[in-house]
Amino acid sequence: MGEPARILDTIDTAPAFTAADAAAMQARFDGVSAPDMLRELLTGELAGRIASVSSYGAESAVLLHMVATIDPDVPVIFTNTQKMFGETLAYRDELSERLGLTDLRVFRPDPRVLAAKDKTGLRWSYDPDGCCEIRKVEPLRRALAPFDAWISGRKGFQSGTRLALPRFEEDEGRLKINPLADWKKADLDAYFEEHDLPRHPLEAQGYLSIGCAPCTSKVRPGEDPRAGRWRGWDKVECGIHQPVQPGEDPVF
Repeated sequence: MGEPARILDTIDTAPAFTAADAAAMQARFDGVSAPDMLRELLTGELAGRIASVSSYGAESAVLLHMVATIDPDVPVIFTNTQKMFGETLAYRDELSERLGLTDLRVFRPDPRVLAAKDKTGLRWSYDPDGCCEIRKVEPLRRALAPFDAWISGRKGFQSGTRLALPRFEEDEGRLKINPLADWKKADLDAYFEEHDLPRHPLEAQGYLSIGCAPCTSKVRPGEDPRAGRWRGWDKVECGIHQPVQPGEDPVF
């Protein structure tokens, strides 16, 4: 009888990217435009290893257009928390079709977890952190499992806790890329106009940052664009991202 197939004794679980890698990327692409940076990465070393994560919110069309222009086959991950605005779901479908995106991946919360931890669907009203964890953070973690890097749409101007946002971060052994970190609102508006991109239908009603329906409200004049998220709670992020305070060293 032949010798049995050899079984590997260990599995390489080393992270694909470290904090040092993110810092090196930050220096490497200093001064390079967002579209040029994305083109080099998506057609080069990160080809087949990266996904774009999108909420299909107020400004999502800009980054999705950049990605689609370079490679419409790049996977786009959308987490449907099952608390989304109907307008967001319609906008997702319209925008994906218009941009020719070929690999939209929709992830939802585990129904067994919802049954155990949010049976009434009201956890958002008394434990928004716990609600985000089971409806957004955990599904995204599953969605990102096959990838070594992902693209985020965060912008520094959106709130005081994002002012020091770097372009590259290390996130659970992956490279997280924020191509629009240093873009201003005027830059985004100009890009929308130049490429004739459709706006999210709720933006005109005063929703400048759009998440789940129960935890999103209109932004008042003079407020940060994200002031309408989790209004009344000491909460500024859903758990996917960590706040970066001005003066802090970025957590690469």
